[in-house]
Amino acid sequence: MSDKRLLANQRDEIGKNKVKDVRKEKMVPGVIYSKGLETKQVKVDTIDFVKLFKVVGTSSIMELDLEGEIVPVIVKQVQRHPVKRNVIHIDFQRIDMKQKLRITVPVHLLNRDSIALQPSVLMQMIDEIEIECLPGDIPDKVGIDVSEMDFTTPLFVKDLEVMNSENVLVLTEHESIICTLNEPSLEEVDEDEEETEEPREVKVIGEEDEE
Repeated sequence: MSDKRLLANQRDEIGKNKVKDVRKEKMVPGVIYSKGLETKQVKVDTIDFVKLFKVVGTSSIMELDLEGEIVPVIVKQVQRHPVKRNVIHIDFQRIDMKQKLRITVPVHLLNRDSIALQPSVLMQMIDEIEIECLPGDIPDKVGIDVSEMDFTTPLFVKDLEVMNSENVLVLTEHESIICTLNEPSLEEVDEDEEETEEPREVKVIGEEDEE
């Protein structure tokens, strides 16, 4: 998981004013917490975190290199500025790689641009599922092929390939519908309303007199 590793430093700056100083250094303050262990105050490079977070999100394990100690974590919460939307604080949860955990992972609809039935409207009902497994068994991606869907048969959680994994327990209701394929609703145009009245002949004052 070296491609998912982020440098972190122990943070001594505690308090509102000192945290502002951390952010001025283009660092993001954060905490690492876990059951039975003392919470650690840390800071990470803002740009490096944002880049890695786009990859791992909240459903993949990443590693913090905390001054030489490699700490496996997941991102539990990212706080953003209400206006600027930049990251202002991060909560990391330390993960025991030998202990199973429950986590939600996104569901991706694959080949949605290659759906055979056209025209059609693809509707996704579930965009994530909850699973239980060891951290090392968390799937990188949970996907389902929608290219051969028809208008009568939706795809269910039970249709996911991850259901066949011996190392992953899917906790989301297996009969839950992931997506449906529907015929587009055609708006019928009322031709009578579209017709415009023929212009009436306008009598010009003085025509009769001239005649």
